[in-house]
Amino acid sequence: MHSGVRGSLERHLPRTATNEDELFAMRRAAWRKQGIAVLRIDDVRDEIIRQAVVNEATRLYGQREGA
Repeated sequence: MHSGVRGSLERHLPRTATNEDELFAMRRAAWRKQGIAVLRIDDVRDEIIRQAVVNEATRLYGQREGA
């Protein structure tokens, strides 16, 4: 969140993706450039594959908050 005041250190502030299109572009770039797949679990339509992804992510990274 920016206060509207600009300064020489502004380029060092974290920048957040502002919309879904930017987030999608970041996920696509991660896949194409580094072979990293970033999936929104709601985007996985096949129930069996979705559960397999959830199981593997939980194994690797632990239980999701609020799950």
